[in-house]
Amino acid sequence: MLRTRVVTALVLLALFAPAIFVLPAPVWAVLTLLAVAVAVHEWVTLLGFQRRSSALAAVGFGLLALLWLVGFGIEPAPAAAAALGAAATLWWVVVAPLRLAGRDIGAGGWPVALVLLLACWSALLELRFQGGAALFVAMAIVWVADIAAYSVGRAFGRRRLAPSISPGKSWEGAIGGAVAVALAGILAAGIPALGDSFPALLVNRLGVAAAALLLAALAGLSVVGDLHESLLKRRAGVKDSGRLLPGHGGVLDRVDALIPTMPAVMLLDQLLR
Repeated sequence: MLRTRVVTALVLLALFAPAIFVLPAPVWAVLTLLAVAVAVHEWVTLLGFQRRSSALAAVGFGLLALLWLVGFGIEPAPAAAAALGAAATLWWVVVAPLRLAGRDIGAGGWPVALVLLLACWSALLELRFQGGAALFVAMAIVWVADIAAYSVGRAFGRRRLAPSISPGKSWEGAIGGAVAVALAGILAAGIPALGDSFPALLVNRLGVAAAALLLAALAGLSVVGDLHESLLKRRAGVKDSGRLLPGHGGVLDRVDALIPTMPAVMLLDQLLR
């Protein structure tokens, strides 16, 4: 199992890393559209809908994304993306924690999934317009938080963060992830080649202390996304959102923390530039 997981991770890295830096914007838009459409299918399936309905929801998402491209073209659409990102961020900051506290996936169903995932897709597109490095650094917030939380949690984890939803997560791990993201972001801001990246923008506009707090908050938001998907899976009685990625589960399992974080990063980036 571990070997399969590692091999799949290496293959994904080999395919995904060049895609961020090399692919032209139209190809990136289509590639991410397809990936997020699969995540829509998996999310709606976890809500209890039949696979045919889930497939229709994925097609519906694809049509929404295509309408976005028809309306704005393969060009930045900061105002529309910021409005959508603000709505999604508000949902993740206010509604999602209430659902987690009540251990209830709540109302809204597949329309909520479509809006939240459309916000994530548009954010990935908007951030890509700034260049591959800018997008990579933004996504690295989630990766650093995840790796640090796992490492710190295994070494020092004692107090469970949400035992009835995801027993493996601890407060120590979550705090460790937030601290790691803050430190990594501040260090990245000092690298000349990353002078136009999101962490550098935070430091230049708000100062080191405020930048560190916002980066830590974004790490916390990634945990909310992870826990929300865990709640969906627990209510559905499954371990993974799908079987597409051997050793990793489904696409939603791999992007759950990106879904709330990318719109928030994009929104802050738009507000500060």
